[in-house]
Amino acid sequence: MASGLYSSSKPTMSSSSSSSSSWLFLLVTLLPLSLACFAFLLQWPEGINNWFTDNNPFPGMTTISKKRSDSGCVSLLGQSHATSFPYLKDLKLDHKSDLKPKICITTSTSAGLEQTLPWIFYHKVIGVSTFYLFVEGTAASPNVSRVLETIPGVNVIYRTKELEEEQAKSRIWNETWLEKFFYKPCNYELFVKQNLNMEMAITMARDDGMDWILHLDTDELVHPSGASEYSLRNLFREVPADVDAVIFVNYESSVERDDIKEPFTEVSMFKKNHEHVPTDVYFGNYKDATRGNTNYFLTYGNGKSAARIQDHLRPNGAHRWYNYKKTPNVIFLGEAAVLHYTYSRFSDLTSRRDRCGCKPTREDVKRCFMLDFDRSAFIIASTSTSEEMLQWYREHVVWTDEKLKLKLLKKGILTRIYAPMVIIQELREAGVFTSVVTSAHMSFSNNSSITRESSSKATVRKVLEFDDLVGESKAESALPPQSPPSV
Repeated sequence: MASGLYSSSKPTMSSSSSSSSSWLFLLVTLLPLSLACFAFLLQWPEGINNWFTDNNPFPGMTTISKKRSDSGCVSLLGQSHATSFPYLKDLKLDHKSDLKPKICITTSTSAGLEQTLPWIFYHKVIGVSTFYLFVEGTAASPNVSRVLETIPGVNVIYRTKELEEEQAKSRIWNETWLEKFFYKPCNYELFVKQNLNMEMAITMARDDGMDWILHLDTDELVHPSGASEYSLRNLFREVPADVDAVIFVNYESSVERDDIKEPFTEVSMFKKNHEHVPTDVYFGNYKDATRGNTNYFLTYGNGKSAARIQDHLRPNGAHRWYNYKKTPNVIFLGEAAVLHYTYSRFSDLTSRRDRCGCKPTREDVKRCFMLDFDRSAFIIASTSTSEEMLQWYREHVVWTDEKLKLKLLKKGILTRIYAPMVIIQELREAGVFTSVVTSAHMSFSNNSSITRESSSKATVRKVLEFDDLVGESKAESALPPQSPPSV
């Protein structure tokens, strides 16, 4: 048979030989192609199963189908044609989830929805289930607070007379470590309020069965770098059981324009904390990194802490937690950080000025602000024209020198971080924020008559009760130091 394939002396077998060789050629050709196609399917990013099943995307995340101004960071993450962070698509933003550990964040804020909504939902995405928002100013106004109250897992606490009376009984007023901040205006007053609010949040978190608590401002985002799936919950799962608290170093926003409106989605460059920079690199580039400012960071540089909920836990300032009965076991996290978007908008100069009634003199600002840069910024905002303020802002805050940026990026002083901006941009494009606002206002409209009736009968809001959606809109204004509480 084999010889027949190559013989011309047997014409009776030529037809069958020709047919056999054709089939053999076809088999040899198609088999590699079939194996190649099968291998291609196995290597498909979403897996072969996604070709035959209809998986719903993560709520609030949409497929990117159009060109975007931030395409650079999207392509960097390899998600130009697929949902960003696809591992999140089965995650539910339900604060009653049974997933462990249960994480909560407490904050004291006067910010509006344009800042608080991205802040809340970003942290929901990375694993935070519960929020304790102590609100004043804009955050306590009806149009803002009634939206916040409708978000699952968000607890809104108003600064009422009853709350102040309750906090006046706090043992914090007897603590020597905090007494130098008592009865002073502006930042000092805020610092004391933050500690009082943190103390109350500990009790609430314990009642809600929380495992971990963080204190963050609404211009800060947790960056769980080093954790699997960019998950804060996974990060805490890996913390040894004998550790009572962890410290996130802070990275500070390094803005590259003076017209930023939405820092969370427009800022990608950050200055690393010295804890994450080699000592020789830090000191060797200190002058370039400060650019004529007094300190390495514009504002604070000691990071933020998260603590396990346990007996005798107490705040130790706005950046740390401690324990009344023992010295806690605390560790620094190797890669994770808190991203601090400080002075990231030019308007931050005037907004800070408008919150404080101190005189714009070198002596008086010491009474109001703890940090040198805050003091200088307040004086500039209080004594300069708009043009002069903008020039000062460009010189001290905005990074415009491309060669210097490239140098410090190569040295590891500056770094690019895109994950938060991509997550928040996806949430915005999916309509999550507008949907929350629309739903809240529709609910309020449908129940406005009932709400008005109940609010007219109420004389004060009860502490930790949030059924009343209507309240007096109070403009944020400077207040003199309060008199000592009666204990």
